[in-house]
Amino acid sequence: MIGDQTEDAQPHGVAARFPARSTGGSLPPAEWALLTVAVVGISLAAPLAAVAAAPAPAIAFWRNAVAGVILLPRVLARRGGGRARRRPGRADLQYCVLAGMFLAAHFGMWIPSLTMTSIATSTALMCTTPLWAGLIARARGRSVPKAGWAGMLVAFLGVLVVSSVDIGMSAEALAGDALALASGVCLAAYLSVGEHVRQRLDTETYTLICYATAAAALVTVCLLTGSALVGYSAGTWMTLAALTFAGQLLGHSLLNRSLGVVSGATVAVVSLLEVPGAALLAALWLGQAPPLEAYVGVLVILAGVFVVVRADASGT
Repeated sequence: MIGDQTEDAQPHGVAARFPARSTGGSLPPAEWALLTVAVVGISLAAPLAAVAAAPAPAIAFWRNAVAGVILLPRVLARRGGGRARRRPGRADLQYCVLAGMFLAAHFGMWIPSLTMTSIATSTALMCTTPLWAGLIARARGRSVPKAGWAGMLVAFLGVLVVSSVDIGMSAEALAGDALALASGVCLAAYLSVGEHVRQRLDTETYTLICYATAAAALVTVCLLTGSALVGYSAGTWMTLAALTFAGQLLGHSLLNRSLGVVSGATVAVVSLLEVPGAALLAALWLGQAPPLEAYVGVLVILAGVFVVVRADASGT
């Protein structure tokens, strides 16, 4: 993600924690329009990744590599103008590399899951990130509000509903569910590590190191597995470019921009619209029609995540 917060990815998904801001009143129509465009952008990421005629590790690599290249001039200009907070020390670099490895694992598992299970199910399971972030925070000694635990329970029930549907469909669909869920765990770990290191390091430098690390890890996976990095058709390259533009540069950058005028909790809740948005696009564009029970499970997951996000914002 390129902007005032770290990804994604926000490659796509709900960020675990955002700094709260107050709007001081109702949003002007232009801000709502930009938020709408942001939701469309992140919603397009999953269908575009699913239809890209390239190996999953290569799709993940190019998304991070291109985003890093685009971010590099901003980091260099920031340092040249003396606006960077500080140069990263050894410990900072270690944390950034660790976060980048989690980011690589997130993309490396979520992207293949999109072709193994339905896009609606995969996106919903990936968006359980706030649940895992809450558990990580608890493991680090922080308190989790009672409503947060209740939301986690509701979301877990939704995961069971979705998984029970895919058990009856195929082993591949169930494996896709597991990959999507694991990708949400990795994204939560990425965000939790980032929360620690970004207390000392500016966002853009941190994000660039994470993207570079993720790209390096993913290109290694491509080389070890024999996944082609080039030689695609013009249509595939256009799809990869659209994926980076829609999900990374348009969707997440606009969500980041909105943090200046709305609260982080609001952005996190708005980000949940990625799930129905991706599901709708998959139905209209790809003709995907999961069983009704799967949509019920998705809605239950979203309800649970919504409760967790609101509980985190209010602290109750």
